Amino acid sequence: MPLQKFQRSPGGNFYIRGTVAGQSVYESTGTSNRREAEALRIRTESKILQRHALGIEATLTFAEAALTYMEGGGEIRFMGPILQYFGADTRLADINNAAVNRAANVLYPDAKPATINRQLITPINAVINAAAEDGLCHPVKIRRRMVTERKTRWLTPEEFEVFAAELSPHMIQIIGFMIGTGARVRETLTLQTSTLYLASRQALLTPEDTKNGRSRMVRIPPRACDMLTSRPIPEAGAVFTTHTGQPYVMGVDDHGKKTGASIKTAFHRAREAAGFASTGPDKVTPHTIRHTWATWYYAQTRDFGAMLDLGGWADADTANIYRKIAPDDLSDRLLAHGWDFTIGAQLSNQRRTPHLYRFSS
Repeated sequence: MPLQKFQRSPGGNFYIRGTVAGQSVYESTGTSNRREAEALRIRTESKILQRHALGIEATLTFAEAALTYMEGGGEIRFMGPILQYFGADTRLADINNAAVNRAANVLYPDAKPATINRQLITPINAVINAAAEDGLCHPVKIRRRMVTERKTRWLTPEEFEVFAAELSPHMIQIIGFMIGTGARVRETLTLQTSTLYLASRQALLTPEDTKNGRSRMVRIPPRACDMLTSRPIPEAGAVFTTHTGQPYVMGVDDHGKKTGASIKTAFHRAREAAGFASTGPDKVTPHTIRHTWATWYYAQTRDFGAMLDLGGWADADTANIYRKIAPDDLSDRLLAHGWDFTIGAQLSNQRRTPHLYRFSS
């Protein structure tokens, strides 16, 4: 029978109830306005009839697919503006390169290509890929914007020695761990003693603290382990503390996700003392340490798969940005300064996590 609308109590929200094409419906319209409720009733009934006639692939909306993707643990950080732009009724089948270009012009009119890739195209591709994996649509690849290659700073072993000499004791621990493992600042500062395994020189980064919400076990090379243990480690709680011995206070975003604490003041002080740039393409920032780890690790191991696993990147394209072109003698120079990433770096086929190296994110 057609859907009917009704109010449970005078002045309350309208509800719709009934069975259409074998599908039972009983839900609130979220409004007490009779005309708005009637419009929603008609739209809901029409959608059910259309889906019954044409099938889910032809009628699935982007909003429905995005909800399923997010409920399955998908990244939600940039999804809000996209959902608002496409609304509740845009079909997933209508999301193509032209539609995304129009969305980019509205949502990010002045943004750089890399920003559009990260905040618009990557989330949309993720929703489409998830729906395709569930058999709800045909796979469609939204074209990414061309990003002009730019130099991203990394430190040579010799430069790092100059920088490390200017670090305060608590920063020696932090930077040592970061450059030895590739961990991000937030992942480092939230590390707990309960997941630090010095005996095997490993540390477990837990889902609530990693950027992509996936746990990973990182390896700590001997030189980094020496830096890590150069200052007493607390018996419990956070591994890394401020210069006063207090745990770092984590910020929290709108979704309850930890955003990390800041080491910028201490880092910038050491950077200036070491004579490194604070602006321009040669600027050295805390994130430079992650680029440095990836470059060093690959130079010594030539194991891109392990680099991808240990670095915690979601796709090979992103990881490849961090792996810089380096001279052939970098491995020997690293060894001369005590950096050996080959210890324990080789994984057996049984231990290596299978990877599908997707070249889009």
